[in-house]
Amino acid sequence: MTPGTPLAAGLPGAGLLAAGRKSAEVTDWAARIGWLVGLALFVALVWWLMREGWKWRATLQGDLPALPGAPEEPGPARLTMSGRYHGSTTAGQWLDRIVAHGLGTRSRAGLTLTDAGLDVVRPGAAGFFVPVAALRGARLDKGIAGKVLTEGGLLVVTWAHGDRLIDSGFRSDRAAEHTEWVATLNEMINKTEGAR
Repeated sequence: MTPGTPLAAGLPGAGLLAAGRKSAEVTDWAARIGWLVGLALFVALVWWLMREGWKWRATLQGDLPALPGAPEEPGPARLTMSGRYHGSTTAGQWLDRIVAHGLGTRSRAGLTLTDAGLDVVRPGAAGFFVPVAALRGARLDKGIAGKVLTEGGLLVVTWAHGDRLIDSGFRSDRAAEHTEWVATLNEMINKTEGAR
């Protein structure tokens, strides 16, 4: 190799390398757009099927009576809590979500426990009231309606409505409150059952 000769020119097969080079292929936009449209249609179909399934579940649960409203004078509050409502399920079946009457909608919630019962106020969703006679139990749990939290991170209240037992899950903004809620609710339930 002489000085000034390009390095590639002195290598064997360098001419073949140079001849094998070609420009990058032009993107086939029609194929890409077709794939994107197909993907968008698939996502829309899956969303529509999920929506129809939700509506069908509400239809199947149509025998569930309307939720009671809070009484005019519920009495003084024994406990209050602000946090999240994570949904309701058939009691003992944490994945069998109840969607009728808006019970399947997760939302912020404010709970007030009085001698009359449990008042659940949900901004942006329908609230409901559980009379003290309908309360069946309270416990700490870790999951409900497909939502899993840490062990004991969920307050689950079991109550009767119509001919069903329902578990409703709540998480306080201050999780340390859960223990007091379980104790107070179970005490109220035992007194009510003893009075029957």
